[in-house]
Amino acid sequence: MTAVTVLAGEEGRPSVRPVAVWLYACCAMIVAMAVIGAVTRLTESGLSMAEWKPLIGILPPLSDAEWHRVFALYQATPEFRIYNSAMDLDGFRRIFWWEWFHRLWGQAIGFAFLLPFLAFLVQGRLTGALALRLGGLFLLGGLQGLIGWYMVMSGLVDRPEVSHYRLALHLGTAIVIYGLTLRLALGISDPLPLSGWHPQAGALRRHGRWALAVVGLTIVWGAFVAGLDAGLAYNTFPTMAGHWIPPEVGNLTPWWLNPLENTAAVQLIHRTLALTSAAVVVALAVRVWRAELPGRTTGRVALALGIAVVVQVGLGIATLLSVVWIPVAAAHQAGALAVVGLLVALLHRLRE
Repeated sequence: MTAVTVLAGEEGRPSVRPVAVWLYACCAMIVAMAVIGAVTRLTESGLSMAEWKPLIGILPPLSDAEWHRVFALYQATPEFRIYNSAMDLDGFRRIFWWEWFHRLWGQAIGFAFLLPFLAFLVQGRLTGALALRLGGLFLLGGLQGLIGWYMVMSGLVDRPEVSHYRLALHLGTAIVIYGLTLRLALGISDPLPLSGWHPQAGALRRHGRWALAVVGLTIVWGAFVAGLDAGLAYNTFPTMAGHWIPPEVGNLTPWWLNPLENTAAVQLIHRTLALTSAAVVVALAVRVWRAELPGRTTGRVALALGIAVVVQVGLGIATLLSVVWIPVAAAHQAGALAVVGLLVALLHRLRE
């Protein structure tokens, strides 16, 4: 029995189209989560909830006594003592709601994944292999929640900000979950190989994998930029205050800390990686377009990918020039997921 007959619901098998729709909806929720997380970080709200209560933490404070209790927890954090010691309860509420909403949305994704997953299992819409992959995704999502709290913990002890390494781990895990979920959805909704027999398909797939790797590396350094507030180090383009290479890029010792912790060096590396990944992705899009693969979809995905990466570079430049204006910076994070998603889709179209 082919994948087509399964999709059509023939031979007594329930259709798996609802599974694909569900997974695409989960992908949309993950993208929204990334944007909410960006706004939470940019509004400096991420450390407002100094305790972790999965499930029962869905409810916000419902009484004055509870508001004062959670505010007292925040008052004991380094962020309050160093930066916000003059903050009153009303000011605390303003930053609290973003972090609460961020955690609420994360748990909503968990429920939106688990409940349909169990329903589809009961209905017999999932094969054994697909069920195992989806179960693994659910466990990875649970791990992501733990990583999020691990990240927040780094800002509650000695320092008034989260570790940029843990932030990169948190964002990177979200990207991996998004990519794997999208790949499964595409495999269900479009299961048949289309272009593996094309003479250029193998070379294009290799190019696509390299592009995805470079884009992923760029996103990691973007997380370093965000965690270190390195986006505020230089707000000019194409030079950095008249320098192609800022003079302080090697100030830290030992030297190998500079690309990881020196704000000027981290921003420079992110800029360089962004332009490099854009060039690699645009070259891929052009190659796919010129290859004239059968059907129109692959070429259209390549065209959308090329446009998306150019827009993403523009959003990155706008983020710098606007001194990290929140709407632009949040759009820049969403753009990163758009590029990853289109790369995953293009690689799917080029599969064997």
